[in-house]
Amino acid sequence: MDELTPRLLLSAYASGVFPMAESAESDEIFWFNPEKRGVMPLNGLHVSRSLRKVMRARRYKVTANQCFSAVLAACADREETWINPEITALYAELHELGHAHSVEVWEGAVLAGGLYGVSLGAAFFGESMFSHQSNTSKIALVGLIARLQLGGFKLLDMQFLTPHLASLGGVQTTREDYQAQLEAALLRKADFTRLKATDTYSLLALAASHESTHTS
Repeated sequence: MDELTPRLLLSAYASGVFPMAESAESDEIFWFNPEKRGVMPLNGLHVSRSLRKVMRARRYKVTANQCFSAVLAACADREETWINPEITALYAELHELGHAHSVEVWEGAVLAGGLYGVSLGAAFFGESMFSHQSNTSKIALVGLIARLQLGGFKLLDMQFLTPHLASLGGVQTTREDYQAQLEAALLRKADFTRLKATDTYSLLALAASHESTHTS
């Protein structure tokens, strides 16, 4: 296999393929293009009443690209992970190039949750999220979707649909349908940094403007 570089990584994403290592200790990286793909419709986010209550309490602040390396490290800090040192270094390079982004959730000065992913055209490829406190990964997703909506994105790829993501509005689609959505998104431009506000209530209002709400 050719040396894995940021350029090759972006080319893989543009083709619908993403990398994963078997473990943090593994030196081998595998490529995936699942037959069934998880995506999050940008107008289909489910924000439960309990999550709305948490966000309206303004206990947390949401930022973007403030500590990418810390978010990446937190996502990798678990018993089973596909993020090995090579992947860590590659995504750090993508961040420096402006293609990898993080969303952080803070309680005061403490990083309580977050996520990271890759942007290309009007597509955002969600890679991983973490939560050190209840609901903070969900708040990070709200913040992400608010940014994607305002920035003109058309596709949020979640790779695999988990029960957690399904409960938030994620859906499963075929490889062929995903590829069509991806090709259309890559023809457009989007701006991840357009949203400047960090107020969590404003983020909720943006992300939930067209959502289908359910209770919990």
